[in-house]
Amino acid sequence: MMQICDSYSQKYSLFNAMNRFIGAVNNMDQTVMVPSLLRDVPLLLEELDAAGAVCPQRDAALSPGDPGAYFSRRDMYSHYMLLKSIRNDIEWGVVQPPAGEEAARKKDKLGGGPAEEGDGEEDLEQQFHYHLSGLHSVLSKLTRKANVLTNRYKQEIGVSSWGH
Repeated sequence: MMQICDSYSQKYSLFNAMNRFIGAVNNMDQTVMVPSLLRDVPLLLEELDAAGAVCPQRDAALSPGDPGAYFSRRDMYSHYMLLKSIRNDIEWGVVQPPAGEEAARKKDKLGGGPAEEGDGEEDLEQQFHYHLSGLHSVLSKLTRKANVLTNRYKQEIGVSSWGH
């Protein structure tokens, strides 16, 4: 029988990153009993920065008093809904456009027809690794965002040690 352990190499597994994200969003969803309390409550860059989810170039461009210091100018409720929507897409899949529309969109993106399709085949492994790395990075940032939102909600309702 094969034993599964969470070793260093598995830390970078896409499957584990998805599980961590889904777990963080499930925890957020169970913690946030009244989502409407999140409306008009900004999620500050400093909070996300403390969780390691903000890139330094964007942070340096904004001063603390700047109205743009709020992450994407969204309130916590819109982040809450976005995180839940992404979790649902991961768990249940994304609705695909009809085959004809998808083929036309890919053809437009590539800027050509079948003659160029062979060129893309050569670097599929490189493309796969690029997108896999990007997806892992995005899932890690979204996981941190879900954890920050959960902790901020606990602060807002006055329960700091709840669930620990």
